[in-house]
Amino acid sequence: MLKRFRPLLDRVLIERVAAETKSKGGILLPEKALGKVLEGKVIACGPGRRNDKGDIIPPNVNVGDHVLLPEFGGTKIELEEKEYHLFRDNELLAKFSD
Repeated sequence: MLKRFRPLLDRVLIERVAAETKSKGGILLPEKALGKVLEGKVIACGPGRRNDKGDIIPPNVNVGDHVLLPEFGGTKIELEEKEYHLFRDNELLAKFSD
């Protein structure tokens, strides 16, 4: 089902990166101590949005990119027993370079 899922316009499907459950010293961290994960991996992208002339402006990210997410926003979606988030391209804060 995930392979058939294609976001529309400038929307981007993101899988959040799992939060670290151990500290650098090896101590297990309780769930309440874990902050909200603000990083994710792009799973799928829409074709882009249209400008005033009708030309398509492609999204700034590609499938596989590692991105920085806003603290709030996006739409939570559950596909194949996994949780994903759908954001607009202009809501993403940054892209990590390789």
